[in-house]
Amino acid sequence: METIVRKPASFRLRTDLLECLKRNAARENRTLNNYVESVLLDIVYHEPNDETMAAIEEAMSGNNKNKAYSNAEEMINDILNEKE
Repeated sequence: METIVRKPASFRLRTDLLECLKRNAARENRTLNNYVESVLLDIVYHEPNDETMAAIEEAMSGNNKNKAYSNAEEMINDILNEKE
């Protein structure tokens, strides 16, 4: 089994961000250190699958053929009218 070496680090965070991280860690019954490390690992090592990458590229290109709504009421009305 490979030993994982950890090195202490110090970061300055906004107080509201730190409090949010603490709440999230407590909600998952984890230490703050463990929670932050897992979030960072997910961000650094997560690679989207091909379908997700294609969707990201489509959205970034501006060629998305899906209708955009200016508010939720407009979207709901459109959905309700499709069913008729």
